[in-house]
Amino acid sequence: MNVHSTEHGEANAPVLQSLWEYAKSAQGEILLSPYMPAYYAFMTHLLFCAPFLALDALGSVCQRVQLWRIAAGASPPPSLQQWSECFWRVLYRYLICVLPVTALFQMVKGHTLPELAPSVWQLFVEVIACLLLFDTLFFIWHITMHRVSWLYRNIHQLHHQHRITFALAAQDASSAELLSLLLLALSSAWVVGCHPLSEALFHLINSWLAVEDHCGYDLPWALHRLLPFLGGAPFTKPTTVFTVETTPPTSPTGTTFFGTYRASSSRPK
Repeated sequence: MNVHSTEHGEANAPVLQSLWEYAKSAQGEILLSPYMPAYYAFMTHLLFCAPFLALDALGSVCQRVQLWRIAAGASPPPSLQQWSECFWRVLYRYLICVLPVTALFQMVKGHTLPELAPSVWQLFVEVIACLLLFDTLFFIWHITMHRVSWLYRNIHQLHHQHRITFALAAQDASSAELLSLLLLALSSAWVVGCHPLSEALFHLINSWLAVEDHCGYDLPWALHRLLPFLGGAPFTKPTTVFTVETTPPTSPTGTTFFGTYRASSSRPK
């Protein structure tokens, strides 16, 4: 086997190779579009939010759904109007800031589609590496936002406007915050040197973790129940309890290996 095949695991990934060849032939131009990262981030977030919108709608009539809500009894689920207003705010910020700047970033960085798919092992390693790197960068970013008053007031405070969290609120932040976090994610994949398939899966998992972290439900099949070392929704308190002086919650992936979610969630208000 030559070096090129060894690097990409062609012999070990016939299923991934078929998938990759189909993606390139059917969607090659779209995959190379500089607008793809912002569009992908926005649309995957909306799709992941849809089940929780349905749960919020059922919350007023289904007792079981009410029991799953973390803030059950404290207040009713977010209304459709709250969801709608949040959606338009997020869409507006993506259109005026996130989409054009990330497109410029992609054009400067350059992008090509490799011939070979990654092996399953390569895919796994690259996704885990991206999650851990992004989580580390996010933790530093988040701590800085809460420790530097100017940054908190002008960039991060908008994200802490909701008394009760809901899935779409994960993206309800200032344009600067949305942009900086997406650039952190793109940079993490670039530093790791991800195959496009690995990068797509990384962004997919990262979006789901953000949505589940803000969803406001402690579901029996939630990821934090399947993987106890993850944080999840029970460790995300209503955002208004955090001020510039308090310790912010950690991010939903790698730092939870070290127990930082539980440490911050038990801190006195």
